Amino acid sequence: MKFAPAVVDCQRRADGSIVLASPQPLAPHAPSLTARLAEWAARAPERIFLAERAPGGGWRRVTYGEAWGTARALAGGLVAAGLGPTRPLAILSGNSIDHALVTLAAMHAAIPVAPISTAYSLLSRDFGRLREVFAQLQPGAVFVDDRARYAAALDAVWRDRPLVDLHARGPEPGADVGPDTVAKILFTSGSTGAPKGVVNTQRMLCSNQQMIAQLWPFLADPARPPVTVDWLPWSHTFGGNHNLNMILWHGGTLYLDGGKPTPDGIATTVANLREVSPTIYFNVPRGFDMLLPALERDAALRARFFAELDLVFYAAAALPDALWRRLEAVSVQARGDKVTMVSAWGSTETSPLVTQVHFPIDRAGVIGLPAPGVSLKLAPVGERFELRVRGPNVTPGHWSPGGAVRPVARDDEDYLPMGDAGKLFDDGDPARGIVFDGRLAENFKLSSGTWVPVGALRVGCIAACDPHVADAVVAGHDRDYVALILFCGRAPDDEARARIRAALAARNGDAAVSGSSARVRRAIVAAEPPSIDAGEITDKGYLNQRAILERRAALVERLYAEPPPDDVLVID
Repeated sequence: MKFAPAVVDCQRRADGSIVLASPQPLAPHAPSLTARLAEWAARAPERIFLAERAPGGGWRRVTYGEAWGTARALAGGLVAAGLGPTRPLAILSGNSIDHALVTLAAMHAAIPVAPISTAYSLLSRDFGRLREVFAQLQPGAVFVDDRARYAAALDAVWRDRPLVDLHARGPEPGADVGPDTVAKILFTSGSTGAPKGVVNTQRMLCSNQQMIAQLWPFLADPARPPVTVDWLPWSHTFGGNHNLNMILWHGGTLYLDGGKPTPDGIATTVANLREVSPTIYFNVPRGFDMLLPALERDAALRARFFAELDLVFYAAAALPDALWRRLEAVSVQARGDKVTMVSAWGSTETSPLVTQVHFPIDRAGVIGLPAPGVSLKLAPVGERFELRVRGPNVTPGHWSPGGAVRPVARDDEDYLPMGDAGKLFDDGDPARGIVFDGRLAENFKLSSGTWVPVGALRVGCIAACDPHVADAVVAGHDRDYVALILFCGRAPDDEARARIRAALAARNGDAAVSGSSARVRRAIVAAEPPSIDAGEITDKGYLNQRAILERRAALVERLYAEPPPDDVLVID
């Protein structure tokens, strides 16, 4: 497998900031995603682009030639329906071939597309978030792939108004689609207020894929186009921009996985992986945690999964060491060597990639080096460094009704502050990469006024409880002490609960763990895994502390109840 060399230009400034950039310039590239689709339709018209489960259990497949032809015809129908640059298309449905085709059709006609989290339509009772999104978006039309399933949501925000008809065709539009054309509007989770519509231009999306192509040149091997099986939702930048666009950019094949990392949904994922051997596999840590037991106990599944696998891609900085080791172990069982594991870092505002791992790493947490064309500034903020970004992949701003773009705040050098912290893995050798260091805004104060370093505390507790705890959320804002909500791969039995309690108690007694801000007094195991649909997992793949604490307020109250309930672990 061929990676680009691990090199970086590093500038250390008198103010303590560090500016990192790739010495490799960004190469010329296609001006739009549909231009890339047209290229593959000409070069490999019969190659499978997308596949999904059909009602009968087989696969419905669409080739590059078919996808391009359908997108061109659908584009005319969308224009005839009154859509345009200031009248975007809202998509309420989840991932599907029809979702992809209508998206590409809209892009071909210079119509912005807004894929909206299915949670706002299917999990909400009052449709408050959906109303907020529609008030900002003011769409010209809505697409759903199952009108009955989305009937309640449509009644709340789109009553008695027409839906996009996939049978409606029209003359191919002569839209002027270029780098500055708005391709997508992706809404943030809204964990700190109303969701914001982040404008994604064609320049952002295409430059990002060119960056990936230059760092991972193996993707361009004509004898081995990438194949993946992916469930990550297209309403989030990880699934919709990074993964789907990567497959399109390189003429690969994406099998849409109708599963999810839940006790019920993982069975669907396993069934799909029994039939398809991916060359690259993307997931969040919760997904790997749910999949690993099946890989560990089923030799046939394990052999199929690793048969063609070039690398495993996990979301930035959130893969616990225990999962890392288990993935390596099952890969050795299946094929005799360790699978290559890589990561990256970015956000909805950077479409999404800023840094990428393109060199061997032997631990989780390293998020790689800046991609070609990107400048990354590590700006001192207190005792940490904030990650700030400048490059062609950065959003111009947020969508406003009528199509106006509200610029995002940048610093005096035009860098976008990300609110994430990072540091060099090796201060003496910047080419060894950057380590994710948590969210700057996650830290909070106890009632005593003492600050709690959430990122370091969380990582330390997960490591102490290895292998019983997959992830954790830190509670204690304005409380007397720190407590944890724990996420385990499977419900722990009494013995495992005792070991978790003992591990946290031992950590509390460690001489290096000093003060109330570092010690954990109570913990509780969550029965329900974190939900991407509910905003509990961010686009970057790690837990959204604020969203989980708000959504699971009842668990927080149990943690601090007196006397403590039986399901609360009291730590000595």
